[in-house]
Amino acid sequence: MASQHRPTGFTEAQLSVIDELSALPFPEHEERPGTAGGWGGPGYRVAVLRESRDFWEDCSAETVDAAEEELAADLDALAAVLTARWGSPRTVELWPYLGFDHPDPEFVAPEPLGFLSNVAASMRLWQPPSSGRWLALAIGQADRELPFELIAAFGEACSWSTEWATDPWSAPG
Repeated sequence: MASQHRPTGFTEAQLSVIDELSALPFPEHEERPGTAGGWGGPGYRVAVLRESRDFWEDCSAETVDAAEEELAADLDALAAVLTARWGSPRTVELWPYLGFDHPDPEFVAPEPLGFLSNVAASMRLWQPPSSGRWLALAIGQADRELPFELIAAFGEACSWSTEWATDPWSAPG
């Protein structure tokens, strides 16, 4: 089996998680990953909506590709509903937030961009009207033997949110 079987009502269940987490206040202090309901800190929250199997025993291209494709289909299903709600997302490339090419050698990406840039190549970003937050979906993998994860990340919308979606150097660090 390439990844966990998708239960009936998967999209609805994950949308429920997204809606619940988006309504929660941001934590006042940094929380560790693994905290029930995701983790976060001042101005952000992250949750793993679904993960594939791990690849310790079988890391063949066929197995890995099938798992990634299944999570990509889940991301597409969620994205279709979110797009109907809030319009088309922006695709944000995450490599700039690694800081390798940043003009300031002391650059540290703000969270959750720091976390996301270490596990994913890009994210789809929506800014729900009147919410004061942005929401991103991404597929990440921390290491080649570890599972792929479908990740939802929430951040506090501010004056630079729109700018950093196209110009990553405008994000505060």
